[in-house]
Amino acid sequence: MGFNDMKKNSGINKSLLEELNKISSGSTKSYQDDRFWKPERDKADNGFAVVRFLPAVDGEDVPFVRIFNHGFKSVGGWMIENCPTTIGLTCPVCEANSKLWNSGVESDKDIARNRKRKLQYIANILVVSDPKNPHNEGKVFLYKFGKKIFDKIQEKMQPEFADEEEVNPFDFWKGANFKIKIRKVGGFVNYDKSEFDSPSALADGDDAALETIWKQQHPLQAFIAPDQFKSYDELNTRLTTVLGRGGGGSRVARTAEEMDVSSESKTSTTGVEAASSPSVADESNNAEESEDALSYFEKLAAED
Repeated sequence: MGFNDMKKNSGINKSLLEELNKISSGSTKSYQDDRFWKPERDKADNGFAVVRFLPAVDGEDVPFVRIFNHGFKSVGGWMIENCPTTIGLTCPVCEANSKLWNSGVESDKDIARNRKRKLQYIANILVVSDPKNPHNEGKVFLYKFGKKIFDKIQEKMQPEFADEEEVNPFDFWKGANFKIKIRKVGGFVNYDKSEFDSPSALADGDDAALETIWKQQHPLQAFIAPDQFKSYDELNTRLTTVLGRGGGGSRVARTAEEMDVSSESKTSTTGVEAASSPSVADESNNAEESEDALSYFEKLAAED
């Protein structure tokens, strides 16, 4: 809209009123990003879908990105932030975790486990089958997934045994569909039964159809651009607030509130054993899909 049009339409207008009404009625979408797809689970926490991982977009070399996040709650509220170690920078939360882990106190290790990094990957996918939401089929989405699914991709690309075929799951012509099978095992979302199908060309190898799919894909590097990460000082200030400290943000805290890991966090972290340092061991196997945990934390934080 040009300046003259703005002047002509000055005053209260219908679009502005509609937006105000949406906000006041609480009908805004908050942090929901419609570019992302997520398999829907039934009441028993079982789920099934078939997707195809897609190749890198034009101008990018790798078809996925890896991101670390922190998501936890303490006396001063929620800490839900991207971890700058993703792009090779220092993180005050990871530093605090290392101090807690190395203190020799088991309760400190519990706190460090609760605050550990959550690992996510993001890739472009084509939804091949989505029984719960068939309107998604044939569409391109972004998909967040954790270490368990990434391990299955890696195993397909670098098979352990000589009789297994080496497959690039991200290839249009020689890749393979991925069958997502979700169960609840021991209180955790479990993807162990998920598997790749036999290699096949997507869209029957039709180049025109494949090019159309390729042009619908979303760039990934923007998710790990420097502007997606707060500075060390900003994160340290936020951490100090969340931990309820009036100052001295670098000291190791062992308050009763911090030791009382919330029930929300226990749902996603109980039983996750760290190794020598939580900033390394946070990729541990039992936190199978940290995307589920982080999404849950974000939802709780939005409701507070």
